[in-house]
Amino acid sequence: MNAADNRLVLALPKGRILEEAMPLVRAAGIEPEPAFDDPKSRKLRFATSLPHVDIIRVRSFDVATFVAFGAAHLGICGNDVLMEFNYAEVYAPLDLGIGSCRLSVAEPNELAESDDPRRWSHIRIATKYPEVTRRHFAERGVQAECVKLNGAMELAPSLGLAARIVDLVSSGGTLVANGLKEVEVIAQVTSRLIVNRAALKVRPEEMTQWIDRFRDACGDRHAA
Repeated sequence: MNAADNRLVLALPKGRILEEAMPLVRAAGIEPEPAFDDPKSRKLRFATSLPHVDIIRVRSFDVATFVAFGAAHLGICGNDVLMEFNYAEVYAPLDLGIGSCRLSVAEPNELAESDDPRRWSHIRIATKYPEVTRRHFAERGVQAECVKLNGAMELAPSLGLAARIVDLVSSGGTLVANGLKEVEVIAQVTSRLIVNRAALKVRPEEMTQWIDRFRDACGDRHAA
């Protein structure tokens, strides 16, 4: 664990999940400093209303890494990230029920008209999730050759990089706009509260208290 100080560090993801996560963070009793909500601020670490709690704001894929290596004690990230990295050091005790989407396979409309995923034996796929993708297809004897991309997945089929993609799908609007069709769902995705296992052992009362606070915050949201 990071022994620079004894403050608790909560890792939050940049992007669309943050907007849904902040009501829960605030309901759990954590109010970030004003710079957190300032779009002009370049800060990445923020003080909060609690003198012993800081927030860091990082890429969604990095939240699990910061928590796994003890740079953060708690975090919020999608189970897609947890599936991809499968860190043994990360404990995910609570499904927050936010950020709902799905991890899916998509291909061009013209290919989907006659294609049958049940007949695949070898496929080439562009994805941000090579480990999840390979495991998923290996379970049914399909060899998946994965081309790792960090974004703009929908361009891969039209530019000949890969005929198919695996990516997060919410409304499906981006797929439609790029001439793609969802043909298979790999996993349903929501965001989870995650905890560093070493922190849970060393600071059990504190970590358990925060898990309970977020659980109560989720209950209050559903009740509302």
